[in-house]
Amino acid sequence: MITAGDFRNGITVEMDNGIWQIIEFQHVKPGKGAAFVRTKLKNIVSGGVVEKSFRPTEKFPTARIDRVDMQYLYKDEEFYNFMNNDTYDQIALPVGDIADSMKFVKENETVKVCSHNGNVFAVEPPINVTLQITETEPGVKGDTATGATKPAIVETGAKVMVPLFVNQGDSIIIDTRTGEYSKKA
Repeated sequence: MITAGDFRNGITVEMDNGIWQIIEFQHVKPGKGAAFVRTKLKNIVSGGVVEKSFRPTEKFPTARIDRVDMQYLYKDEEFYNFMNNDTYDQIALPVGDIADSMKFVKENETVKVCSHNGNVFAVEPPINVTLQITETEPGVKGDTATGATKPAIVETGAKVMVPLFVNQGDSIIIDTRTGEYSKKA
């Protein structure tokens, strides 16, 4: 159990028949009245975000989130298939549930599969991935100082905005949290 007064960013709690992660919190002591904790919570299953206020003494059970390293094996028509690196157990997750988090992940890469009570709710890709550009307009010599960008398609099929000097066949590093170009590999 955790009290609202002990809330910190990243903590997950069970509340209102759901699992919620604290994104932001703020302890408020108004000049008149009792103190309270203002929070922004994200439902880890649906992804919905709500803002709620609590008394500092309110208690909530903490939710245990398991993050297991798994190797992404392949994608078929309906499922992404993963293998546990320690036990060699394999699981298949529906494409519709996790497609957005898999757009920068190549086969055989290691990802973190997040679950609560055995129910998988998310896949966390590596923070930085190196991918090859498969399609983009040719770069022009000297286009390095401007902040201009152009669209490019990487080997996983995802679209990324890259600087003008990046060419087809180049390898780039992408930050998967933002989906943005970081640098040339």
